[in-house]
Amino acid sequence: MSPDEHEIIEREFSQEQQEVLRSLRGTRVLLPVLIGLGVVGWLFWRRFDPEEFRQIEWSGHVLFWVGMAVVLLVLRHLAYATRLRILSQGAFSWRKCIELIFIWEFSSAVSPTSLGGSAVAFFVLAQERLPVARTATIVLYTIVLDTFFFVGTLPLLYALFGTNMIRPEMNTLAEMDAWGYYFVFAYGLMATYGLAFFYGLFISPVQMKRILVGATRLPFLRRFRANAVELGNDLMLASDELRRQPRGIHLVAFLSTMVAWSFRFLLINCLIIAFVPDMPRDFWTQFELYARLETMFVIIAFSPTPGGAGFVEVLFGGFLTDYVRTSTVATVISTLWRLLTYYSYLIAGAIIIPDWLRRILAERRQRRKRKKTQTSAQNDI
Repeated sequence: MSPDEHEIIEREFSQEQQEVLRSLRGTRVLLPVLIGLGVVGWLFWRRFDPEEFRQIEWSGHVLFWVGMAVVLLVLRHLAYATRLRILSQGAFSWRKCIELIFIWEFSSAVSPTSLGGSAVAFFVLAQERLPVARTATIVLYTIVLDTFFFVGTLPLLYALFGTNMIRPEMNTLAEMDAWGYYFVFAYGLMATYGLAFFYGLFISPVQMKRILVGATRLPFLRRFRANAVELGNDLMLASDELRRQPRGIHLVAFLSTMVAWSFRFLLINCLIIAFVPDMPRDFWTQFELYARLETMFVIIAFSPTPGGAGFVEVLFGGFLTDYVRTSTVATVISTLWRLLTYYSYLIAGAIIIPDWLRRILAERRQRRKRKKTQTSAQNDI
């Protein structure tokens, strides 16, 4: 979509909506791509060994496990689409759910991972003429589901694997380093806002709104007062909507969330098996690797760069040195991983979003035209 077309579309929306639209511009792809490619180029320059690369056997074994990674990527996307269809109570077709997940993932990819794509999700679902209460329910409840997946599973993984799941060769808490403390901080922050949203949705949305608005009395938080009021209102709407939904919806929504996140990490397991032939494939070794990957994600969840671009690539090799022992292979795996799970969504979003925006704009104009015709007919009567 050309800049002129985007400006025409932006004029059709409110100022707040225009800010969200700017985050969907195709040009937003450039920054994360430049950061990511720059870091990958630096990694290849510093860590690439041609001799190690030549030792990689591009055999059927590699193709099979890379293919399995692609299958898990598709299943992960379908799991998210399933959750959206469930929480929308069938308001969207399967095709629409798949399309909206592409847009949602694109917005997350071009935003700092600490912010995510929630604002875009509100905007996108609103344009699909979903009731306000249901829109708030989908966006806020998915935050709770995603957060509670990590808050609930990480203590279980720690009970099984201990401190070794935090970083290589970490046998006791006494060996905790900066990355370990950062993991604890990130987990604590994730648990805090997850519990806050849970309290607001399922226990007392009114009290949660009072807490949010009351916090903005602090001098450095006053400028967020309007946002706090809006979030409080959304929590009240979503809480009321959730109370009217059948209880079984929570189990199915959480199961789809668990499948989506699990496949996200198991995908990397497949890539490591593909390029590390002597990697043990027994359940316990693979499960321990899965635990490390989940820990790594909590650390990158608060990256300041769009989609964690650059930050993820650097972190990958260091966190998995006991599984991927050569830096060249680690760089190859991390690059392929990001191509599958990150850059693919940047490309898909850049293709899908322009057509979606044109369709939304055409529908808005059509509704406005019908309303004008109806008003004119009533005046003639």
